[in-house]
Amino acid sequence: CCCSSEPAQAVSMAARCRLAARFHHIHGANIRLDASHTQATRVESFANGLCFSQEPLAPGQIFLVEIEEKELGWCGHLRVGLTAHDPQSLEVVPEYSLPDLVSLGDTWVFAITRNHNRVVLEGEQAQPRGRPWEPFLLIERVRIPRDTLVGRSRPGRYSHILDELFKTNVLPATARRSRIGVLYAPQPDGTADMHIVINGEDMGPSARGLPASRPLYAVIDVFASTKSVRVIPVDYGFPSLQTLCRLVIQKHIVHRLAIDGLDLPPLLKSSCQHE
Repeated sequence: CCCSSEPAQAVSMAARCRLAARFHHIHGANIRLDASHTQATRVESFANGLCFSQEPLAPGQIFLVEIEEKELGWCGHLRVGLTAHDPQSLEVVPEYSLPDLVSLGDTWVFAITRNHNRVVLEGEQAQPRGRPWEPFLLIERVRIPRDTLVGRSRPGRYSHILDELFKTNVLPATARRSRIGVLYAPQPDGTADMHIVINGEDMGPSARGLPASRPLYAVIDVFASTKSVRVIPVDYGFPSLQTLCRLVIQKHIVHRLAIDGLDLPPLLKSSCQHE
């Protein structure tokens, strides 16, 4: 959806992207969704935390989440990927994305770690971290505004320092407020590559040969030390009405906590508090 140069197509694709930026009503047994279906919380144990995008992703569309809560005492972190299985077709939602969902076939999942998430292809040199800041992330023909992709600290005395650490991606990928996304980039042979993006940095093709002609849903496994995540909508080209409303509301409030008392639709209130 980010590759189109035609304004009408861009608007149509942007609308589709906004619709897909929610969690599917089919999910793991330990997951609870909020009213807007944009926040997923694992309420017990360390497993049964599988979630899916509400709609299949468009080519080049990123499904982006922010880590909201962590839970100490578990080994392992968030897992993200893609599946060609319609969530409604699953008789039972698997307990784990790895290996259970992957073992069903047509599913590709990447386990996020504190470090070492970059995929380095044979003959390629690893890119240094903290590269110069650029306004757009380019993945082949895919062009995404980078600002939305980067985590932000909660407002506080040291916010300006922490925000710079997010921008240069030197904080652990599994830290609270990190933003992690997944997308697929179509290839000339009709297949697609899956890319994981962490705080605005492309980790490289973590899976290849995906069937680009089939509907592909995002997979988010709220696993182990990751307890809660929130979907972050990404605007492609023109800002949505929700984004414009959010900017106006945020301009006229002193602190984001004041949004709790406003009479707003749940989805808009959520966007104002967390974007």
